[in-house]
Amino acid sequence: MATARAPAAPAASGTSVPFSVRSATVERITNETQIQCTLALDTHSTYAPQVIDVQTGIGFLDHMFHALAKHGGMSLTLKCKGDLWIDDHHSAEDSALVLGEAFKQALGPVKGINRYGTGHAPLDEALSRAVLDISGRPYCVAELGLKREKIGDLSCEMIPHVFHSFAIAAGVTLHIDCLRGDNDHHRSESAFKALALAIKHAVAQTGTDDVPSTKGVL
Repeated sequence: MATARAPAAPAASGTSVPFSVRSATVERITNETQIQCTLALDTHSTYAPQVIDVQTGIGFLDHMFHALAKHGGMSLTLKCKGDLWIDDHHSAEDSALVLGEAFKQALGPVKGINRYGTGHAPLDEALSRAVLDISGRPYCVAELGLKREKIGDLSCEMIPHVFHSFAIAAGVTLHIDCLRGDNDHHRSESAFKALALAIKHAVAQTGTDDVPSTKGVL
């Protein structure tokens, strides 16, 4: 595993631009999956353009992770080679664990950020809410009310498990609920987009070096 924090980018005049990227690269290799993930929490139209390339072998999961990165303002490269001849469980779970670990490493010490984030995202008739606390206390409640067995090649039972695995590895408290909706694709996608908005809010920098906790440490 490796963590990288890119320095400020040089301006055309040779002066330093006060923009740095919080990023990390994580690799996980087991008998079930081989995963490489690079996540950047910060993007910039000139100095750090958003790049998203997700290939988990599960099309709908690729779509969800792409939406998460896109609307969270993050760059994400994630490649997974897993034992899909068994089922989708190991690839989906391990990809979420690696993504959560990359998030934790990229963020670094929890200081100078909002810490809390909330997001509401509609998708046609569906509406989801995500509430996030970068607390160091991993916990997840995900109530999506999905009815189908699968969406594409992703088992619906794995979708809340993906949120749970991400939260545990990232060390965050996450509550995510689909408030309404009839279509399971819409319900799931609105949930990922709500999480994206909550993440974007929570990791936003405040311009201080303050630890956002009365304890003084997170």
